[in-house]
Amino acid sequence: MPSKANLYSNIKLLSEDNLKKYVLCHYNLQNAQIEQIKIKNTEKQRAVYKITYKDKSYCLKKVYFDIEDLLFVYSSVEWLYRCGLKIPRFLATDSGSRFVQYENMLFILTPWVDGIKCDYDNDEHMVKSIRNLSKMHYVSRNFSPITGSSSRENYSDISASTNRRYQRLLKNFNLAVKHNDNFSNIFNEHFDVNETLGKVSLNSSYIINTNNLCKSLCHLDYVNKNLLFDDNTDIWVIDFDKCEMDYCVHDISYFFRRFLRRDNTKWNLDITLKYLKEYEKTLSLNLDEYLYILCYLAFPQKYWRISRDYFNNINKCNKNSFVKILLKSVKNEQVQLNFALNFIDYIQDRFDTKI
Repeated sequence: MPSKANLYSNIKLLSEDNLKKYVLCHYNLQNAQIEQIKIKNTEKQRAVYKITYKDKSYCLKKVYFDIEDLLFVYSSVEWLYRCGLKIPRFLATDSGSRFVQYENMLFILTPWVDGIKCDYDNDEHMVKSIRNLSKMHYVSRNFSPITGSSSRENYSDISASTNRRYQRLLKNFNLAVKHNDNFSNIFNEHFDVNETLGKVSLNSSYIINTNNLCKSLCHLDYVNKNLLFDDNTDIWVIDFDKCEMDYCVHDISYFFRRFLRRDNTKWNLDITLKYLKEYEKTLSLNLDEYLYILCYLAFPQKYWRISRDYFNNINKCNKNSFVKILLKSVKNEQVQLNFALNFIDYIQDRFDTKI
């Protein structure tokens, strides 16, 4: 992992002149215009630029991982592209490489995708997005990366991880009683509902048979900012930095959690089931996969995370800011609980089982 000194050094190296001289020259784009889109100067430092030359535009990206991981991501993009999905490919350098190494940094270049990001309130966008996700999973069930790639696999035990988070919720309750400050009092006022959500999540995790979970290549950041619709309303998927071999339902659940916690859709079960049916037109979901989705969506993620971060940094944090975030996290807690309980009823009826 790069040191802070290296991160700051990298920022200096990422000047426009250096990019042209040491990176873009490998693509014969040293005379192109450069527009900085994003620089994130953290331990996982990344940078994104829009490169324009004549009538064409490109995306230049500094990645934050090593060559082995980069080869896995490259393999994933190529596999999906060749299976007919719209994914911007890694462009080759003048020497045929799919990346440029400059100092201690790695760069990739892809075509620039002009489009609007997925609108969660647009039914056509949502239908196309979830159908596209099911197609991605279907065509990549037998995916294997090229030689030299890392082995990115993450079939994590959701029961163990849910239990760890649930135990942390209980610990946070005790810490709140101990500290008895404004944040703690608000946390405890909302504890019963969120602890119930935690129990729903935990209890469902105990009965998941992971052997029944379908595996595939997963994007793992399949959210609206990475789903672009072009002028033909075709969907493009970008940013495969987090992709791994994983359970399909992890991808599905991550997509729905971002969608459902918004005010416009706040934990609407009918809409969730409608789009799950769209997914199932390509890949069916079994009882254990529905239990996984229930487990993932029921857990009070924001309430848990903000309280964990607060009590871990209680002596050096901005307490007022934490209070504001906490209040936002509990705004729809009862709606989320109703969603979870009704989802249980649906699963029990559909699969004729008792949870």
